[in-house]
Amino acid sequence: MKGKATSIDIAHLAGVSQSTVSRALRNSPLVNKETTEKVKQIAKELNYKVDKHASSLRTQQSNTLALLIFADPTSDNSLINPFFLSMLGSITQASAKHDYDLLLSFQQSSDDWHADFEDSQKADGIILLGYGDAVDFAPKLKQLDEQGTHYVRWGPPANNLPSICCDNKSGGYQATQHLLSENHSRIAFIGDASVHCPEFFERYQGYAEALIKAGHPIEPKLQTDSISTEQSGYEATMKLLKADQNFTAIFAASDLIAIGAIKAIKESGKHIPTDFSIVGFDDIQIARFMNPPLTTIRQDTSTAGEALVETLLDNIKGNLQQQILLNPELIVRNSSRTV
Repeated sequence: MKGKATSIDIAHLAGVSQSTVSRALRNSPLVNKETTEKVKQIAKELNYKVDKHASSLRTQQSNTLALLIFADPTSDNSLINPFFLSMLGSITQASAKHDYDLLLSFQQSSDDWHADFEDSQKADGIILLGYGDAVDFAPKLKQLDEQGTHYVRWGPPANNLPSICCDNKSGGYQATQHLLSENHSRIAFIGDASVHCPEFFERYQGYAEALIKAGHPIEPKLQTDSISTEQSGYEATMKLLKADQNFTAIFAASDLIAIGAIKAIKESGKHIPTDFSIVGFDDIQIARFMNPPLTTIRQDTSTAGEALVETLLDNIKGNLQQQILLNPELIVRNSSRTV
């Protein structure tokens, strides 16, 4: 062979496409081990060297998407909300379907936290899961937008920035309407109902709308703040029980909060659902295995993951899709009905 070997030469000798050669030399999991070893052996025999700088200048693409997860407080050491873990699989599959690798990392608090990804050509775009305090997070989104970074986030629409989200208000309405249909009128809401946590706030708005439509007043004493952890849900429920507000049902803004609420009610000597009915939100894996199984609002993590990847890739191509709302589904189990 005359001249310097190219990836086209390797592809011809290996009997694969040029893109497969590129992925194999990057150790992409999209290429099986046998093919990767074959490509690397041929590259070695041809004394082929990857010019990474020249490659990035030609394509301006890394064929990698960055998935940045917010570090949440958890009962284990994962720091990942189990709802996001359930979404991770569908994001990975959707990325692979489009021949993209996925780079997983935690979000950083520094001002230039995005620089190590698209700006340095480690990734062509960013998917954001979680955000902590929405008010504190807003400037970071604005910075990404002004920087021209390709990104999409899971969360409520904000200032026309690209996002995919469940219709939280509809979910809150469905949860409360279900409890009303089970003859509950004094329904507590556990979760932060403020602009700092817009997803929970939208669920609270759906809760309030259902109560008003049924002719019941909104009672502020039946709302207690909680972050999305089992411990916080437990403490918030204990607070409500000690206040003796004469409620008979709880709509928890997340399944983790609901799990904590179940523990608190059992410790108080009461029973579910004969004394209290409980509805959560998310339908995480453990919800169906609780005792009793948890009634909840399901967010379709499979559709969500696919939508996040599809929307990000459209944005990378210049076909801007800004905001998409996904429909939630009420899943009725024994925590809210007597069987």
